[in-house]
Amino acid sequence: MNGLYKYGNFSEGEQTYDLVIIGGGPAGLSAGVYAAQANLKTLILEKGLPGGQMQNTLEVENYTGFQMILGPELSESMRAHADHLGVEFKMADVQSIDMHGNPKILHTSEGEIQAKAVLIATGATPKKLGIPGEDRLSGRGVSWCAVCDGAFFKNKKIAVVGGGDSAIEEGTFLTKFGESVLVIHRRDKLRAQPILQQRAFSSEKMNFIWNHKVVEILGDNRVSGIRIQHVDTGEEQEIEMHGVFIYVGFTPMTSFISNQEILDRDGYVITDEDMRTSIPGIFAAGDVRPKGLRQIITAASDGAIAAMTAYHYIESLADAKSANVMQSQN
Repeated sequence: MNGLYKYGNFSEGEQTYDLVIIGGGPAGLSAGVYAAQANLKTLILEKGLPGGQMQNTLEVENYTGFQMILGPELSESMRAHADHLGVEFKMADVQSIDMHGNPKILHTSEGEIQAKAVLIATGATPKKLGIPGEDRLSGRGVSWCAVCDGAFFKNKKIAVVGGGDSAIEEGTFLTKFGESVLVIHRRDKLRAQPILQQRAFSSEKMNFIWNHKVVEILGDNRVSGIRIQHVDTGEEQEIEMHGVFIYVGFTPMTSFISNQEILDRDGYVITDEDMRTSIPGIFAAGDVRPKGLRQIITAASDGAIAAMTAYHYIESLADAKSANVMQSQN
């Protein structure tokens, strides 16, 4: 682990911050940069490596300013930028937040932290299909990360489940390794961006099965096949397969605030366009919000907006305190 990934330790007397950012993905890192430039004492809490889903993305081709950059490289660059500006980084798992009142209290695996404002930027995790064999064969042929596991499937038959950007982009990447890549989609057309579709359709290794869903992953100690079902007729068939990569959406990482009124029915944090939640001093940014486009650049944009909105909120607290002092003296 290089110097970029060193985290500070928790210590007494250093537990109060202007802004605490939960999550070190593109939203959290961008927010950290903007908050530091606004001279806020800022802390980013992260459970693992900074970068979030960027760490699992091999090539990023749609982040403005870079024709192509590796996901981990972009992560390191963002992390270094925030670190250069004085943002603190600490490794901890946030267990709950006392959101009402001021300061906010964060209960973490490493102790309590106080903050004038909190930004939730925890992102989302890939959804599971919830079918037989999925959990049992996880790590034994079932994966949610082509960059992480693609090399284990050289000259193997690979299935990709899904039809969005992630499914098609990662499926195309898997053609570097697999004998073949079979995309299984429950609709009759892809939802991925046109440029990604064009690459996929032009690949000799990629094939498609439409209007089907995977209902079971087969195998004893490793994946040996899949059972698929036609979404209209219910007709089933089994296909020999050695790997199954699943890209059917995401689940927001908000279990630590599951009882809060700021969540929608799917667990995403509801905000306005300035990233405010309904609770003063609580903000959210990135893929943890309900949104149509989930990209690195949109997450980073959210983070910048959230940081500046939080700055104005913190300034309002100081103004209110000064007004109260002046009133008490008169």
